[in-house]
Amino acid sequence: MGEPRGGGAAEPSVGGRVYHLGLAPGDVARYVLLPGDPGRASLIASLWDEAELKASKREFTTYTGRYRGVPISVTSTGIGAPSAAIAVEELLRVGADTFIRVGTMGALRASLRPGTLVIAPAAVRMEGASGQYAPPGYPAYASPTVFMALVEAAESLGVNYEVGVVASTDSFYLGQGRPGYGGYMTPWAASVIPALREAGVVGFEMEASAIFTLSAIYGARAGCVCAVVANRATDEFAPEAGVREASRVASEAVAVLSEWDEATGRAGARCFHPGVLRSTWRSGT
Repeated sequence: MGEPRGGGAAEPSVGGRVYHLGLAPGDVARYVLLPGDPGRASLIASLWDEAELKASKREFTTYTGRYRGVPISVTSTGIGAPSAAIAVEELLRVGADTFIRVGTMGALRASLRPGTLVIAPAAVRMEGASGQYAPPGYPAYASPTVFMALVEAAESLGVNYEVGVVASTDSFYLGQGRPGYGGYMTPWAASVIPALREAGVVGFEMEASAIFTLSAIYGARAGCVCAVVANRATDEFAPEAGVREASRVASEAVAVLSEWDEATGRAGARCFHPGVLRSTWRSGT
């Protein structure tokens, strides 16, 4: 993708490193996992064969290492779409092209108990950052290859997962139907949960739609796996439930993607599809 340009106000960098993340070209792999919490970046890195801290600035902490021999990175995004958009912008500038959000979410279905993982094929754009990039009707969708790799990883690891559309919000409180301070509530906020539930949306999170939208615009790839830590139907809350499993699934998905990307290249295909694997089996490679 080239080196960070400029160093002026239009394209800020410091010493050849992108301004917010503090990274230079070569610091990250093409595959980057994106948790919100910097502490989860450390957890994810601990699951790999090896990991090295590359930078830690503001909410953005980055490790690069190897998982099952595949180069891999993790960068925390902080909370919300604005900082997630900054992370994607700057990671693209230093060489990444594939992003997997590793998050937590609040489920809207009673059947999605804490600890269940949700792999999202798409997200409702209820945040404002992606609106700076694309009109309201622009879809926020996962790359089919990344989505399939996450499902493959979850199946191979035997974790409990579901597939469903999530809603990405800017507000953790009224935006997700919770009362504000002192019980403040608006009619719109009071109706958001039943409206989304009726539309088949499975839960709330806060970054996926921006990551999906920017990745689609820039020709990158993105996916999302979230651990259910709250259930709005049953009022359950378990803040660490499923987080480790989501981290394992995302890391394993990178190993799957690396294998599929190599097979796609050997087959000379435009993108991965099941026939790529069939041609690999036939050729014995």
